[in-house]
Amino acid sequence: MPEQAEQPAISVERPLWRALTGYRVITTGYAVALLALAWGHYTDGGRPAVAAGYVAVLVVWTALTLRRTLTAERCTPAFLAGDLTVAVAGILLSPVADPAGAVTPTLPSIWVAGSVLAFAVKAGWRWAAVASAVIGAANLATAGFGRATVHNVLLVWVASIAIGYVVEVARASERTLARALRIEAATRERERLARDIHDGVLQVLTMVRRRADAADPAAVELGRLAAEQEQALRRLIHGGPPPDGEPPPGGRAAPRLPSPRAGAGGTESAAGETDLRALLARRESARVTLSAPAGRVPLSAAAAREVDAAVGAALDNVWHHAGGPDGTGGRAWILLEDEPDAVVVTVRDDGPGIAPGRLAAAEAEGRMGVSLSIRGRLRDLGGTATWESVAGQGTEVELKVPKR
Repeated sequence: MPEQAEQPAISVERPLWRALTGYRVITTGYAVALLALAWGHYTDGGRPAVAAGYVAVLVVWTALTLRRTLTAERCTPAFLAGDLTVAVAGILLSPVADPAGAVTPTLPSIWVAGSVLAFAVKAGWRWAAVASAVIGAANLATAGFGRATVHNVLLVWVASIAIGYVVEVARASERTLARALRIEAATRERERLARDIHDGVLQVLTMVRRRADAADPAAVELGRLAAEQEQALRRLIHGGPPPDGEPPPGGRAAPRLPSPRAGAGGTESAAGETDLRALLARRESARVTLSAPAGRVPLSAAAAREVDAAVGAALDNVWHHAGGPDGTGGRAWILLEDEPDAVVVTVRDDGPGIAPGRLAAAEAEGRMGVSLSIRGRLRDLGGTATWESVAGQGTEVELKVPKR
């Protein structure tokens, strides 16, 4: 018999085990009631001691093994074999207790179906078919090949196989769901770490590689090592090929501005909301202009930090392609809009624009400024990030986050 797979915290099997336990208790009481109703037949030419003795054993067995059918772990192969033995013994003792055949049901009556169903829930339809075949053989051996007997045998056999098959399908679905949830959780954690790496380590390595002084051999070696580590990190967190060649031409990458923590500088309210306007105001400079409502633009602290980080990633792209704040070109405008159901932040620049297909190519190369630092953050917040770009006329990034 195959080993039972570990069940997840929420399982469709648990209600089946509880139902099986209830079924065993109810059918045990039914067997006792049938014995009481047919007691006169047993005393009139039968063997009442055999009937009463077996029903007493059935009651004791059911009571002692009540907890065995509460979970799959407790329902061991030894218990299943013992339970099936009790059921078969009751069927074979029925003609001994009632030689005249005056009592139609067997001594255990419908209790025997519980033994077959335990096989179905525990081990699937194949073992359920074997157990039902054993029960059917015992019934045919004692009652013959009558119409009613064959009907009952086939009914138990088909029902047990159907239930066993459904349990196997449900168990496989649960394993698939659990595996999908683990993959999703691991993917989200990997993307979170990738965003942090992109916003920190990769930016620094890129800056070191580009600022290596060719006149200084030590600086050249440092730049080469920084480039190797940058490519290794991109491969590690993206899982794709290393970036080929130098990055697209543009100005120097500026170090990221650290995202203020919620509550810093009085941006967090007593309700746990952060003023996004105050966070974005810290990104204003001679080349960054912010247009925002006069009042507060409240968002949850976590959402505000993520939106601010996404805006920082968009500005990094501006400095990368159009020249940094300390360079000769590149300006950016941030527009903050407070709509009834959402907060919209638009970042526009006057750079060279994005060539068609460049975003997909950058993502394939492991450059995650768009795929993770911007789009991934907005997706985790339930929002969207869209790009509009015309060659030679700059790029516009719209970040939309629902308030709820």
